[in-house]
Amino acid sequence: MSRPVRIAYGVHGYSRGHAARALAVLPELVRRYDVKVYAGGDAYTALSSEFDVERIPTMRYEYHRGRRSTLRTLWRNLPLFFELVQHGPSVRQLCRSLRAFAPDVCISDAEAWTHAAARSLGIPRIGFDHFGMMVHCKLGLSPRDWLRSLVDRGVYTLLTRRPERVLVSSFYQLETKSMAIEIIPPLLRDEVHQIEASSGEHLLVYLNQGNVQLTPRLLRALGKVGAPVKLYGTERSGSAGAISYQQPSSKRFLEDLASCRAVVSTAGNQLVGEALRFAKPLLVMPESTVEQGLNARAIEKLGIGEVVEFQQLSAARIRSFLERADACAACARGHSADGRQLALMRLNQWVHELGREANERVLARGVRGAPIKQPL
Repeated sequence: MSRPVRIAYGVHGYSRGHAARALAVLPELVRRYDVKVYAGGDAYTALSSEFDVERIPTMRYEYHRGRRSTLRTLWRNLPLFFELVQHGPSVRQLCRSLRAFAPDVCISDAEAWTHAAARSLGIPRIGFDHFGMMVHCKLGLSPRDWLRSLVDRGVYTLLTRRPERVLVSSFYQLETKSMAIEIIPPLLRDEVHQIEASSGEHLLVYLNQGNVQLTPRLLRALGKVGAPVKLYGTERSGSAGAISYQQPSSKRFLEDLASCRAVVSTAGNQLVGEALRFAKPLLVMPESTVEQGLNARAIEKLGIGEVVEFQQLSAARIRSFLERADACAACARGHSADGRQLALMRLNQWVHELGREANERVLARGVRGAPIKQPL
């Protein structure tokens, strides 16, 4: 009897979107295949209680005065970057783990270590994330945005190279550069569909790096809105005035999202998809990246929310948005979509296609026993 197909699944550990996307497909993939998950950071915390997860390093963004800093990010991650491109100890350890597990295919959600190790071992790869839009789609960027995104696009391309297949999750339509790339809506977990939307009075505020983004000025603005605030994304707990600090909890977050009056958040793709499911209007504060800027412009274009800069958010601005929030909610009802079934269908197809091709190469060339490639 032939063994079950084996999948190595890498999840980038920064913020909640990557883990949320993985949680939408992993239960079904685990049911069908032999799956081993590799993750670090926030994703390891979110996934390790439910799945077999091996911890790996995670690159993170650095901030200065509440804004993402390209220079600080490059400086902090430089040792990890060289670790990857030179196949340092952490990459070699992951290669040993992959050899022992012997996956037929690697699926990677913007996770650099699994991309590097799988590519080194000749394991076919499926890229599955949102940021791939910046590299694999025709965006029509202005010269300014093209220059601003040069570092992010360059690093992403260098670390992921060219996966055999690419799946991009996006809440708005995009044009791809290749037939090997497919666009799907954001993925919604079972828990999202099990909760009914309701009309509460609180604002749900989500900051993907709240410990640095929650400045005193922003805190004062939230406290003066005149509505209860449930705030996610910081290490704080308890309540202070109208603000209730919430600890990480997937179920409670979704319940608070489903029952909120509106969402105030950064412009992450996954949260937008979940907010659309519950028809919640969005006031987004995009991070200083081209990717989040594109997401924010799409939110305005679709009429599902409004955009404000972090530095310009005030209690008056939030109250002004709430006066128009019903119109945004009405638009949101027409844009909700769940890409999970399409993602599973495509992943199943590609896993079997790529796994069959890989097995043929194993039989013909003994790739599994080949030595690890030298650093690039």
